[in-house]
Amino acid sequence: MAINVLPKTKTPKGEHAMRTRRVLYPETSEMYICELDQCPLCGEQLELSRYSSGHKIVQNLSSTVEVGYWPKQCDNPSCINYERKWRSAEWQQIAPMHCSYGFDVITTIGWQRQTSRCTFEDIHSDLAGRIIISESQVRHLYQERYLPLLASQERTRWDELEQVSQEFGLILSLDGLAPEGGEPQLWVVRELQTGVTLRSGWLSEQGQHAFENFLRPIVETDLTVRAVLSDKQRGLLPAVNEIFPEARHALCQLHYLKNVAEPAASADEIMKVKLRKTVRQNAGDIIRPEHVEQPGVLTVTGLLPSAVIENPAAEGKTEQHSVDQVEQELHSIVDALIRRVRYLLTLKGRPPFRMAGIEMYQGFRELCDCLEVFIAHIPDERLIRLQHGLSEALKCFTDDYDQLSEVADWLIHISTLLDPEENPYRMGDEVKNELVEYLDQLLEQNKDNPTLFIFASKICKTTGNYASGLFHTYDVPALPRTNNDRESEFRGLNQRLLRTTGQKGATKRMIQRSGAWELIPRPGSLEETISAFSSVDMDVFREERQRLRNHRSRFKLHTRSGKRVLTELEKLTERWLKLPQDNQKR
Repeated sequence: MAINVLPKTKTPKGEHAMRTRRVLYPETSEMYICELDQCPLCGEQLELSRYSSGHKIVQNLSSTVEVGYWPKQCDNPSCINYERKWRSAEWQQIAPMHCSYGFDVITTIGWQRQTSRCTFEDIHSDLAGRIIISESQVRHLYQERYLPLLASQERTRWDELEQVSQEFGLILSLDGLAPEGGEPQLWVVRELQTGVTLRSGWLSEQGQHAFENFLRPIVETDLTVRAVLSDKQRGLLPAVNEIFPEARHALCQLHYLKNVAEPAASADEIMKVKLRKTVRQNAGDIIRPEHVEQPGVLTVTGLLPSAVIENPAAEGKTEQHSVDQVEQELHSIVDALIRRVRYLLTLKGRPPFRMAGIEMYQGFRELCDCLEVFIAHIPDERLIRLQHGLSEALKCFTDDYDQLSEVADWLIHISTLLDPEENPYRMGDEVKNELVEYLDQLLEQNKDNPTLFIFASKICKTTGNYASGLFHTYDVPALPRTNNDRESEFRGLNQRLLRTTGQKGATKRMIQRSGAWELIPRPGSLEETISAFSSVDMDVFREERQRLRNHRSRFKLHTRSGKRVLTELEKLTERWLKLPQDNQKR
């Protein structure tokens, strides 16, 4: 039997051409009966309803089936659920309410989108051979079904969360994605032992009051929070102390190391810029040009490629070189050295341990040592000028390099001192005492060197600011040293959305519209996700879907489409004109 699944509505003239309605032919038909025998509230016997319900055709990846169910109802007039229709649980596990696609279809769309990073066009191409679906329906199922189901299925893990809370206490990780252009900031609170997302949403400001409002619902659940891990945002520290007064507030050690290294990194950046400028002044005329067959043209492929120059030395050939081959080999070696210089000039720092100025100085010094050997064998004029220019440039920054190198060694020692793998079986107080003792030694050893003493003083000051939350990780099992996992999630979300959209602007817009749902972790496999989705309470799902819709409605006027803007403005005008004109509070 063919059943028309499109609504019987006429297409307005002038908008779109008539399209062929989709017709589905079910392969099988299944009727289910409510599995309950007694009313969950009053305990009376449930009676089978005289009318069946839930008739629809559902497309699964394996088949198309027509389903329905016989509900049951409570006939006790004194019961709150009097005459309420109880659905079949097995019927609800086939597809969401008011949806003609099975949970396996919805889950496959989500997995291909999030795991394989496929575009909606690619997902549609994959599914089109198995089921009847359009690209817009793929997009709709992902946004309106998959994401709300993903958030809803985590709420089935309350028992697991309560058990961890009672036995060990929860360990919470807090972090936020840096906002773009003054937009609200996306924040996530995740329990580290279970991986459950307690809170994921946007904050319009990052003050203490906003953080307290964001965290307070966690306290109202009566869950025991043992520790909290976060960065050192202003406003977050007093908020955590107010909301979780009994919990230990650990601070990310990586952020501590970056802040400790910031004075040295700034000085290193200044040295790098000056060194780069000096090298270009002394040897710029040598490192800019490159010896090529056609000036301005390097390697070319295609139908008309560039010529291939054989390198006998690279191929292991030892026969006597001709004059042309010697000249070619000489140019090749000089060009390689020049390219090394140009590469060193482009280095960028990555604190706390990658200092570009120090690396640049070391690279030029190694290159000078190598040039001396080359010049002693063949005194090539370009190499002599290059070696002279680099040596003169390095002389101007020897003192800066020596001091910054010493500070860099301090940072490495501090990192090693904090690393539990390098120094196992220590408690927080022991680590704190070792760090304080080492910093005191730095101050004492460098009191006669004003520059190094300033660096040591700033390190001590930053350490004092972090001291309240720097050492809890050694006392609380399962409490990590850093918040890198949250930052990796944010970075992965950006990369995934950029891969699926191809546009940085679209990526930012999607994070603002649905980033909180995109960050919800998936179950371990496709089969586990299908099982979890089919067990979601449909009332919870409807509420979550409405929550998502309400959030996305904030962006209806965030578009450059004139037609869409006019449509939304007309809707707002219609709503406004329906308001009564009297008794308005202004």
